[in-house]
Amino acid sequence: MDLQVKKQMQKRRRKARVRVAATSERPRLSVFRSLKEIYAQIIDNGKGATLVSVSTKEIKDKKNKTESAQDAGKLLAEKAIAKGIKKVVFDRSSYQYHGRVKALADGAREGGLEF
Repeated sequence: MDLQVKKQMQKRRRKARVRVAATSERPRLSVFRSLKEIYAQIIDNGKGATLVSVSTKEIKDKKNKTESAQDAGKLLAEKAIAKGIKKVVFDRSSYQYHGRVKALADGAREGGLEF
């Protein structure tokens, strides 16, 4: 089996294991990780609308990727609390919960979000 095909299959399996039950009271915090940046947005599944979004492109003090992800999580929490959102459901999609994804989640928790 080709290595690339194997990785794609593993990613699909991880994504299938992640079940997210988001409501309008607890919107979904979705994460996308690229090679350089990490993006996060809080989505209301009922309306299909993005309520708050943030990326590491918005962080002025670029450190390493993990520290930037943690700062992005804090910024996301600030924006969410300003809009009246305190509780969310974390959707890591097919990404494993470590590294930058974990740093973003920890930053959001430090900023005041509950999940």
